[in-house]
Amino acid sequence: MTVHKPVLLNEVINILNPQLGEFFVDGTFGGGGHAKAILEKIGENGKLLGIDWNKGAIESGRFQVSSLKFKNILLIQDNFANLPEILQKNSLFSTEVGIPTAVGTKADGLLLDLGISSDELENSGRGFSFRKDEPLLMTYNDNEIPVKDLLRQLSKEELTKIIKNYGEENWAIKIAEAIKNRPRKKSIETSRELAELISETLPRNYERGRIHPATRTFMALRIYANKELENLENVLKNIDKILKNKGRIAIISFHSLEDRIVKNYFRNMAKENLLEIITKKPIVASREEILENPRSRSAKLRGAIYDNNN
Repeated sequence: MTVHKPVLLNEVINILNPQLGEFFVDGTFGGGGHAKAILEKIGENGKLLGIDWNKGAIESGRFQVSSLKFKNILLIQDNFANLPEILQKNSLFSTEVGIPTAVGTKADGLLLDLGISSDELENSGRGFSFRKDEPLLMTYNDNEIPVKDLLRQLSKEELTKIIKNYGEENWAIKIAEAIKNRPRKKSIETSRELAELISETLPRNYERGRIHPATRTFMALRIYANKELENLENVLKNIDKILKNKGRIAIISFHSLEDRIVKNYFRNMAKENLLEIITKKPIVASREEILENPRSRSAKLRGAIYDNNN
């Protein structure tokens, strides 16, 4: 299994500033690297709620947490977009973790790391990676429509728009045409079939060899299939239901559309005196971190403090 390296770890902890006894939410638990650092700061009297869509991440997280003897964490397989509803169940910790006191319905801090982990890409078995030959599902769970079905259902125009807007792919029309012109009896069923079709469609000198020809299309289809941008917006517009007053939020994005959404929501809330922006510009990884963890290359971190008493 790929060793998970949390991106911008020190910078995230500086923004969230976890204190002893506080309650934090990690809405994208993943490999648990950020959560572990938060738990060490909040101590045994603090509490952490970890959420992830991926069942494997939750199961792996439970194993890691048990080995570290953390007793003040609850892991739930769910979508972070449902946080307001999840937090309304304010007896979660008292019943499921054995901690006698409830956490309340709002948190002192929230972390969202919107990237997909290397382990999830390579070992999910759900077709996220164009380097694998797996069923073309590309969804984090079985509640969403798999990409192999979406490719049949979407029109050429719809597919072009998705690849262009979510993947920022200049060859979107050509790729969509190749997918839709494929005979129905030879429908695309696996990640390798889609990757090969895209590679055959695009010029050999695509992006001068800097990235695989299927990179942007796979990303676009994943974002669309899982409603990733809509889920992010749902959290941002409900910050008042998630964070206590003076609660901190840190969001790591890996896509310009995600970063733009975060920037605009933060800016608009700041204008309404509901938020203090900590990061005037997004924080990016240092050269040293990028060399150690290439995944951090496109990461952008923004942080803010929710303040409804201005």
